Amino acid sequence: MEPTKLAGDDLLLEAGGIIAGYLPGINILNGCDLYANEGELVGIIGPNGAGKSTLLKALFGLVKVRDGFVKLRGEEITNKRADELVKKGIGFVPQTNNVFPSLTIEENLQMGAYQAADQFNERFDFVTSLFPTLGDRRKQRAGSLSGGERQMVAMGRALMMNPSVLLLDEPSAGLSPALQDEVFVRVREINRTGVTVIMVEQNARRCLQIVDRGYVLDQGRNAYTGTGKSLANDPKVIELYLGTLAANA
Repeated sequence: MEPTKLAGDDLLLEAGGIIAGYLPGINILNGCDLYANEGELVGIIGPNGAGKSTLLKALFGLVKVRDGFVKLRGEEITNKRADELVKKGIGFVPQTNNVFPSLTIEENLQMGAYQAADQFNERFDFVTSLFPTLGDRRKQRAGSLSGGERQMVAMGRALMMNPSVLLLDEPSAGLSPALQDEVFVRVREINRTGVTVIMVEQNARRCLQIVDRGYVLDQGRNAYTGTGKSLANDPKVIELYLGTLAANA
């Protein structure tokens, strides 16, 4: 594999030795490590049940970390409440139930800015510059949108608090190939505005094409890490993961 960019002075988010799970005595994560530098796009792939989504939830305080640490710009944030983490600059977009269907697009975005209502207009303009459709259809109820459009609303809502890091849980899940491509384009556009993105993704090959660095998880542990290109071309990763993951994508 080609050398990866190491954590350095621009280190933004770091997690080490993460052990976590949902039920007492049963761990889903068994010592995961992860870091993201300022402005990076980082992907997390792996087979079903590997702990990918659990890792994101542990970073965002939704799953209790039993051992290990999470730091943001060197500050310990392990097991902080999600609302506290939003204030500190972390946004999270869950895989399912990620919009308020009875609310309009504009109201969904207002919910995202609840901690900084005075900045709504500025952030609304920023979000709709990334997703023009949301501005054009701001009065439409989110429940009437397509799956791809809902994903845009969910990402837009998370961006309303001007996060420095955005956690995305399988943003392309359940979408057609064309809509998956659109989501990946949007994710890259978000990243280019300076937002660090950490993305769990079931479409492993496509994910590795756009990320700066990637992690392969297996059984709650780091199996491989490297640049997106090096992982996509690594014979072992292809043999053990990409064939199966591509079939499931």
